[in-house]
Amino acid sequence: MCMKGSPMTRLPALLALTLALALGSVTASAAEEPPAALRDVVVVGNSADGTVSFIDARTYENLGSLDVVPDLDAILAGMDPIRRAAYEVVRQQAGGDKFVDDAHLSPDGRTLYVSRGNLGDAAAYDIASGRQLWRTHLAGLKADHAVLSPDGRTFVVSAITAAKAQALDTATGRVTGEFATGTYPHENMYSADGSRIYNMSIGITSFPKALNALKGTKQVTVADATTLKVLRKYTFDKGVRPAVITPDGRTMYAQLSYLNGFIEYDLEAGRTVRTVEMPFSAAGAALKPDDYPQNSAHHGMAMNGANDKLCMAGTIDDYTAVVSRPGLTTDGFVHYEPGALPYWSLTAPGGHHCFVTLSNRDEVSVVDYRTAEEVARVKVGDFPQRERAGKVAPDALSGLDAP
Repeated sequence: MCMKGSPMTRLPALLALTLALALGSVTASAAEEPPAALRDVVVVGNSADGTVSFIDARTYENLGSLDVVPDLDAILAGMDPIRRAAYEVVRQQAGGDKFVDDAHLSPDGRTLYVSRGNLGDAAAYDIASGRQLWRTHLAGLKADHAVLSPDGRTFVVSAITAAKAQALDTATGRVTGEFATGTYPHENMYSADGSRIYNMSIGITSFPKALNALKGTKQVTVADATTLKVLRKYTFDKGVRPAVITPDGRTMYAQLSYLNGFIEYDLEAGRTVRTVEMPFSAAGAALKPDDYPQNSAHHGMAMNGANDKLCMAGTIDDYTAVVSRPGLTTDGFVHYEPGALPYWSLTAPGGHHCFVTLSNRDEVSVVDYRTAEEVARVKVGDFPQRERAGKVAPDALSGLDAP
């Protein structure tokens, strides 16, 4: 660049050029600044009020909640008489409104995927705006547990009355495939390497224990995560409730319908290795099996980050137990108020704490795996059940309703 004139006349031009270069540098630096780090959270589905609470996984602060049934009135108004009658039957069997069954966060922390229990569908929401991105009605009448693929592209949901697990494209909500399961499919989980999907079925829970043979097929179905081809089935006498599988894929720890405890199951040999019976509380012992919530004595199991401890929700006994493996000895109990109904367990990011929903108290109990003691209680929405760990974009949190 050639600049003519005296030094005094060139000075303003030089100053302007210097300022422009400086501003350009600042603008470029701002553009290159990396986005804020995603925040570790636990999302809690409050099934009765149709919201999902976001809890900071480190501080246990309730960051707010997202309404995931904003379209409820429109859906109910649009049902024909037959569909509405079926909806009321499902609602009655579920013990009332159960709008949120499961919820998962997208890898970028900006989208929430939800299976919406009694509405029988799945939906996706933009967290920052609360806008519904898509809604897909599943086969049958009720949507149950769900799992998100490791790459975030597939949302697998149990279509419980249709006896199948359906895979949805998270970008569009389109059903891309499905596989047959046992009767009343329940939990879904991916193997540690993401190559397989495990589905646990529980049988028809409205039938009494005396009619267990008529409840249908209670099994674990293993499907190829890519093709959805069923690879193997494991059959059980009782419904398979929450479970964890070791990273090597060899061992499963599972709670079964009516069992006040859990089993250790060899997935290679296809047999139960040990059955561990946990102690009853006085209130739990007084219940008849047909009074157990949805046939579950214990409902909630997680494994810590080191894979050497289990966290068990003693649903009818109002406690959480921490159990060490491989010996399966109990380290200690956290006892709750009578009727608290601990209903799900989740290992939080970091691997050292277990989050347990107390459904009848609208709270989450945080239990330290190392001490088997409760370290926090967090107030959430109405009847919390399923919890999932994930990451959320900090700027998306502005879309949440205050706790």
